[in-house]
Amino acid sequence: MESDTVIEALAALSQATRLEVFRLLVQHEPDGLPAGDIARMLAVPANTMSAHLAVLARAGLATAERNGRSIVYRAGLDRFRAVVLFLLTDCCGGHPALCNTLIADLTPCCPRKESVDG
Repeated sequence: MESDTVIEALAALSQATRLEVFRLLVQHEPDGLPAGDIARMLAVPANTMSAHLAVLARAGLATAERNGRSIVYRAGLDRFRAVVLFLLTDCCGGHPALCNTLIADLTPCCPRKESVDG
């Protein structure tokens, strides 16, 4: 991953409303949310929300899909994962044991579900 891509993603998240939008989208994975619902839930005018969603989409932190008359947005988890991995590469100067606490904190709050097929 290029540094410019990481900087763009971090810049997109460095604004309070966009950070709230991204966190809201993560909470609503995998279904996503229509743009209008996001604007209503965060009490942001639709045109302002559209601009925020466009910034997140350009940074790869949100994806959009037309569903009838609405546009449903989803969190760009693959891009977010890549940004975090970029930041953690060569963790602790080549001493990964020093990062055990950090890695433990990054463990998802929701454990993966075991498949029914086993």
